[in-house]
Amino acid sequence: MTQLFVVRHGETEWSRSGQHTSVTDLPLTRNGEREARKLADRLNPADFSLVLSSPRQRARHTAELAGFTGSSAPQLEEDLAEWSYGDFEGRTSEQIQESVPEWTIWTHLTPGGETAAQIGTRLDRVIRRVHDSGVDRAICFAHGHILRALTVRWLELDLSLGGHFPLDTGTISILGEVKGIPALQQWNA
Repeated sequence: MTQLFVVRHGETEWSRSGQHTSVTDLPLTRNGEREARKLADRLNPADFSLVLSSPRQRARHTAELAGFTGSSAPQLEEDLAEWSYGDFEGRTSEQIQESVPEWTIWTHLTPGGETAAQIGTRLDRVIRRVHDSGVDRAICFAHGHILRALTVRWLELDLSLGGHFPLDTGTISILGEVKGIPALQQWNA
């Protein structure tokens, strides 16, 4: 089975402040650029036969700073774009919870945004693409919530469990298989 490396983009102003960022296409902060450059010490583009990225600049720029350029530049994959937060775009969880107590992306709806079912459909296509590629190692550069949701789908768990997988900016996680069962091999490293 293919190993899938998932890389969360480096820090942005909104990831630092906790604001939900989907369609707002923010650049990396200087710290986010440092985080992305450090990934180059741990990732060798030649090790990956399939390289995918969210089309958002924060993911693409992270891949570039990590050394994925030229022939190793990622293919843009719209299904890896961050979960659409709709009316909650740019707001923190605390701000949202003022009007919707106990709200989380994992357990509640996002007015004007995507549903968990829509996210599941998108991510199932990504997983199918990775499995069907037949490569030993694939990598994708994307965002916090979408990568957590991808992980839960990979593990064949209910999407509502995504809250149990915190994911920092500029980190690498590895999904794979152990004894024929989808497995989490490394998380948030």
